[in-house]
Amino acid sequence: MIPVLSVDLMRRSDAKATLVTSAEELMRRAGEGMVRALLARCSSPTSAAVICGSGNNAGDGYVMALLLREREIPVTVYTLSERETAAGAYWAKKCREAGIPFLPWEAGTDLSGYGALADCVFGIGFSGELREPAAGAIREINRCHDAGAFILSADINSGLNGDSGMAAFVGEDGERLCVKSSLTVSVGGFKPGHFLSMAKDVMEEKIDLDIGIEPVDKPYGLFEAEDAALAFPPRLNFSNKSDYGYVALLGGSLRYSGAVRLAAMASAAVRAGAGVVKTAAPASLCPLIAPQILEATLFPMPEADGELRFDEEALASLVRGIRAAAFGMGAGLSAETEKIVRWLLTHFSGTLVIDADGLNALSRMEDGRALLRESPARVILTPHAMEFCRLLGLPRETGVREVLENPIPLAEKYARETGAVVLLKGPATVVTDGERTVLSDRGCPGMATAGSGDVLSGVLAALCGSCGDPLTAAASAAWVAGRAGELAEAELGAVSMAAGDTVKKLPEAILELCRR
Repeated sequence: MIPVLSVDLMRRSDAKATLVTSAEELMRRAGEGMVRALLARCSSPTSAAVICGSGNNAGDGYVMALLLREREIPVTVYTLSERETAAGAYWAKKCREAGIPFLPWEAGTDLSGYGALADCVFGIGFSGELREPAAGAIREINRCHDAGAFILSADINSGLNGDSGMAAFVGEDGERLCVKSSLTVSVGGFKPGHFLSMAKDVMEEKIDLDIGIEPVDKPYGLFEAEDAALAFPPRLNFSNKSDYGYVALLGGSLRYSGAVRLAAMASAAVRAGAGVVKTAAPASLCPLIAPQILEATLFPMPEADGELRFDEEALASLVRGIRAAAFGMGAGLSAETEKIVRWLLTHFSGTLVIDADGLNALSRMEDGRALLRESPARVILTPHAMEFCRLLGLPRETGVREVLENPIPLAEKYARETGAVVLLKGPATVVTDGERTVLSDRGCPGMATAGSGDVLSGVLAALCGSCGDPLTAAASAAWVAGRAGELAEAELGAVSMAAGDTVKKLPEAILELCRR
């Protein structure tokens, strides 16, 4: 697992590092590493420009300019501010002594003639709205990027929030803006903003540079293939289906009949790990579902007009002997759905995955958080941003933005308050139990389609049947489903792939892990 440091943890760790190593030396290491990375990918730029703000990020840029000049690459420094940190001023003086031209940024500055640009405007500490001259500089950098120039962003793309991965607002029309980079070189450890939200859309490549800064506290972790592989240990010959767990999938309605089918296909038909899967749906839908889930046990449930009806006896029969259950996929939102959620939270003692309409029903319950805290089940919640906004009780008009701007703190707080594991879906997935937090950056644009969440729920339910730790199961499921989506997109393209194509690629994704 790769360490991922919050902005606050990075600041504290950097401050401690400077008690042993000077800030000037740390800047030298950072700038030197960035130049190596730049020249490894853009071997002979005819000229370069370094665009600097006022913070330590600018100091890294000054070191880059000095080292590029030493390699006889013509370089110009553009400054957006006259302010400099003490360490930055040290390297700026070195640059001026070497004859490197410093030009103040002016509106209309044209960077077209440079083969490589270094974005050192803002570091990870940037937040708030973008203003001039920074907004103009970022627009010009992006214009050059689109025209084919190589753009290196120092630490993080200027304008991108280091904790949330959301670009800054500029102007009053809701536009968000940050630098688009060819390469982003993180310094001292990746930050959440390198993975979350908009990060994938503005970074073609990212690497981390170790300059000798050790975290002073526990960081988050980036979940990798080696970590997900632990959820798929070698299977013994002396084993049977009960060793790998009986799981139940409950959902579906006349309007959303495909949801529970996708979940069942992900759990059973492609063997995501469950020993036996019970697929429970409204009785009238079962003839539609049966042909597609040959490996699962079909469990018709009481219904009314194609929607699940609460029936305590049927629910008790469904979950008897079950290790894990998933509820909510396509269930529809009604009073009956709320009753089912309440019963599962108060009577089921296995691992319970609540998704989709199950989450929406939970958000309507005034005692929802108390139910989660007191539940005998180990609960995993799988919301996207809007569903999480509802769970938090935030106003619809501003709540999603608040979730996007603070995904990890809000998810951790909710997990601590309720005792549930929160799997917050997005371009990168946040998984937390309030004490441990991991990110998975597997996935692709082609998964932005109906049914992808149902596939994830199916994989997650299957892993909960055999994996003892809910957080590991949740993170592994996010990794596997995301990787399967990537494989599907590589074959079919982002536009044409559907959730069922992700299901078809699950065996390949899982086999990659098993071969490790």
